[in-house]
Amino acid sequence: MILQTLREKLLALEGVNEQSHRFGGVEFRYQSKELGHIHGEKLADLPFPKKIRDELIESKLAEPHHIYPNSGWVSFYINSEKDIDILLKLFYMQYERLTKNNK
Repeated sequence: MILQTLREKLLALEGVNEQSHRFGGVEFRYQSKELGHIHGEKLADLPFPKKIRDELIESKLAEPHHIYPNSGWVSFYINSEKDIDILLKLFYMQYERLTKNNK
């Protein structure tokens, strides 16, 4: 359900596509840049500039990446379908950031 909802919302955005992620799961990309990826329906990882990453962690919207906690990546743990709104917010933030840079 969560992955299907992500697919419906993200693939409707111009320039977004989906592919298999090299460490398993599904990766969403805007043109050639990764928006983020999801492992099953329990964990999503998204890359942000360090400043934004720090703000997301401070505001408790995300956690440091589960393997690379000092990188710009964040992890978002999906506990229930109620978390989909926050997860979509993170993916939309990525999309807006990347599309803004391409204009």
